[in-house]
Amino acid sequence: MKRARFIADGRIHDGEWKDGALWDEAGRDHDPERVVWLPPVQPSKIIGLALNYADHAEELGLEKPPEPVLFFKPPTSLTGHRTPVVYPSGVQFMHYEVELGVVIGRPGRGIPESRALDWVGGYTVVNDVTVRDFIRDMYRPPVRAKGWDTFGPVGPFLVDREEIPDPNDLDLAAYVNGELRQSGHTSKLIYSVQELIAYLSSFMTLQPGDLILTGTPKGISRVEPGDRMRLEIPGVGTLENWVVAEEILQRGEQR
Repeated sequence: MKRARFIADGRIHDGEWKDGALWDEAGRDHDPERVVWLPPVQPSKIIGLALNYADHAEELGLEKPPEPVLFFKPPTSLTGHRTPVVYPSGVQFMHYEVELGVVIGRPGRGIPESRALDWVGGYTVVNDVTVRDFIRDMYRPPVRAKGWDTFGPVGPFLVDREEIPDPNDLDLAAYVNGELRQSGHTSKLIYSVQELIAYLSSFMTLQPGDLILTGTPKGISRVEPGDRMRLEIPGVGTLENWVVAEEILQRGEQR
């Protein structure tokens, strides 16, 4: 099942995508072009992985990490499919990051790697939007670089675990204005989905809805206001968002 959350007819719906249509919990179909898409998950915590693809570490001139490099992304950064992403005033280098999002399905602590996928509730597409201006040694972990409101587009769907036989065998791609900018494959993860779940649960309790961002492959590049980002993971979904200058959003809020 591909689960979705959206606003239609003045209310929030928990629905699903089935047979090429968007259905609400009452069995009514909705035009996907006319709803407001919401993140399909509401996590208590969002755990990001930096440098979890060797080719991405290489393009940044960094060594492959000896253990997972973690950061937290605030829940306030989340936004839905087909919503604007803010371009902060004065920044020089903002970019997309296509990532497989792993959503925890039940509480767990000390989860064994061999059974880690039993704790997965589903998968989604995540854009870990980042401003590289704020990533320097003094800014690690990269909270300001990755924590702005709207810097976590996610969706459109939460795809049930059973529909993805192997999360470590998925293609990823990012397009900007229709141009392929980034591509990779989850088989190239330094730390697999199972290893990440086991590692994280060795020192923290994972709760239902918690979202793990598994990292991004090589291919980051600058985006500007007016650009449209399209991130694809076949079988999981296609996530689309556009970039809007902070000044434009502020003017809209003041009206």
